[in-house]
Amino acid sequence: MDIDNPLSRVRNIGIVAHIDAGKTTSTERILYYSGKNYKIGEVDDGTATMDWMAQEKERGITITSAATTLFWHDYKINLIDTPGHVDFTAEVERSLRVLDGIIVVFCAVGGVEPQSETVWRQADKYQVPRICFINKMDRLSADFHRAVEMIESKLGVRPLLLQIPIGSGDEFRGIIDLIKQKAVYWSDKMGSEYHYDEIPDNYVDEAKKQRKNLLEFVSEFDDEVLEKYLDEKEIDESELVRVIRKITLLFKAVPLFCGTSLKNIGVQPLLDAVINYLPSPIDVPRMEGIDRKTGKTISLEPDEKAPFHALSFKVVTDTFVGRMFYIRIYSGTLKRGDTIYNSTQRKKERITKIYRMHSIRREELEEASAGDIVAIVGPKFTVTGDSLVKKGFNTILENIKFPEPVISISIEPRSQRDIETLKSSLIKLLEEDPTFKFHESEDTGQMILSGMGELHLDIIIERLRREFKVDVRTGNPRVSYRESIKRDVSDIEAKYEHILAGKTAFGHVIADITKIDPELGNEFVIIKNKSYDVSAVIIESIKNGFFDSLTSGALAGYPMVGIKFTLKEAYFNSNTSNKIAYRIASANVVTKAIKKTGSELLEPFMRLEVIIPEEFMGDVIANLNSKRAVINDIEKRQNAAIIHAVVPLIGMFGYATQLRSLTQGRGTYSMEFFKYSKVPEDMINSIINIY
Repeated sequence: MDIDNPLSRVRNIGIVAHIDAGKTTSTERILYYSGKNYKIGEVDDGTATMDWMAQEKERGITITSAATTLFWHDYKINLIDTPGHVDFTAEVERSLRVLDGIIVVFCAVGGVEPQSETVWRQADKYQVPRICFINKMDRLSADFHRAVEMIESKLGVRPLLLQIPIGSGDEFRGIIDLIKQKAVYWSDKMGSEYHYDEIPDNYVDEAKKQRKNLLEFVSEFDDEVLEKYLDEKEIDESELVRVIRKITLLFKAVPLFCGTSLKNIGVQPLLDAVINYLPSPIDVPRMEGIDRKTGKTISLEPDEKAPFHALSFKVVTDTFVGRMFYIRIYSGTLKRGDTIYNSTQRKKERITKIYRMHSIRREELEEASAGDIVAIVGPKFTVTGDSLVKKGFNTILENIKFPEPVISISIEPRSQRDIETLKSSLIKLLEEDPTFKFHESEDTGQMILSGMGELHLDIIIERLRREFKVDVRTGNPRVSYRESIKRDVSDIEAKYEHILAGKTAFGHVIADITKIDPELGNEFVIIKNKSYDVSAVIIESIKNGFFDSLTSGALAGYPMVGIKFTLKEAYFNSNTSNKIAYRIASANVVTKAIKKTGSELLEPFMRLEVIIPEEFMGDVIANLNSKRAVINDIEKRQNAAIIHAVVPLIGMFGYATQLRSLTQGRGTYSMEFFKYSKVPEDMINSIINIY
């Protein structure tokens, strides 16, 4: 770490977790102990700073990610609190795209839960270093070592214990710091005062054992530490911190801490860990972009004097300032009043305001620079995922890929005069949420809203009513099916020759159409090192024609997924070649391929975890079997059973009510999207007829 560089004292971090693991509660303590807030907000009371939406306060859950900036020991921490519910996983996705490190919170009772696995995989995708916090050590049935084992077995990582708890449940009293080799106790109700003491006699052996495990592992990564360890010399705290930081940034292990945020125990050492072990903007690999003119890769220097480059990762509509854009600045400096270039949309944008955000509150800034996460006002054309750069540059940064919606409902305004208001409101919501989509049904004229789950759509409807004052009627939920091809086909040829605007337009394309995993979406590929007969502009038109053809399948009109288009030949005629003709020819290639292979219908399957008292297990499993569920595992935990299954979404509407009925209100469940899978042949006609 370059201590002379101001960016070395910046941390861009997020807090992620499964719902109810205590993520927002932990964030509130971080804000309080850092001096950002003068009192502690509580989720259950609806007073949490970071849960600012009315629906968040009422439901006691985080729905939208919220950003703030705080200071701890002269370090600036830009912090994003993310939702834990799977329906809002896009908020986690876009946050991880711009963060340098994260705190992953686990419940000491639940351990690694479904959404924990999801956010972990997302962090793996973006290569984000992380530390773990096992929360709720004061809860009945809290089991620290079981949670550690689950992190190791389910997530496939090496947990590096830097703390162990003193007691659990009602007996939880503090923690043992394995680096300082001291016990830590919190002496006042608000958790502001804490002190170090000798390790209790009945924990000395356990602390020595875990300290030995720590030193054995750490010494493998540093020769000086290894030499001291072998010579049985004392290894000082700064040496251990240095090597553990190195291990964390190399993804060799994940530092692990514990406490109970609700009872204000363990939060300050967690903040110290953010400073000690999570990276600054100069510790992570440089962000790269592509110059859209030359095609060359550009590495962005995290320096305020370098050319300005930033990514827009979130759009919100503020009542007072209008559209605000959250951006992460990777290089250069942005000043109020600057005119910059949106290289994604190829439009100039003027910046009228720059804000440092504290949840919903704003602090106006004159400028922001590399390493900052800020909100800006002024852009007219920018959307989520756009690259914002200095004028004269054409760099495109990697966009953010969001999952496709899996559930739909129909809505219509109760009053005809609200039709236009409804449409404009939906457009604003669409700008904010990339996983929300809508279109107008050609058959009924109703609006069809699509989202990630029932709760997601419920929130959308509630926002229409509250924020936009549009009262709507809703139809029953519908599954968002997909279509795909049945097999691979090679050398599909399509030629288009037609008179357009008095001129002959010619396009001639040959391609292989391949079946791929639906989770990969669709892919357009050109063969490396092959010299095509046409220009890059024509190839772009062929690509657009391919994607145009996938919006509606031949079987039931659902979007098509799991298709790879490999361009083999594109023949050129200097007199008649026309990019529109190539676009049409490319779409015709796909149409021909579908006719040749036939189509298959795909339905979304969900990963399901059901927690129930053991006496209800038979009835619950029988009910799941009736929904075509596949039971993968049944876990026993004290007198509870945890059922892990994969189930088609079509059978899960209204499951909360069914589960309450089957378990006398004592069962809970969580569900997340798993994959698209083929619909059984005997069900296809009934699905097509229903929809």
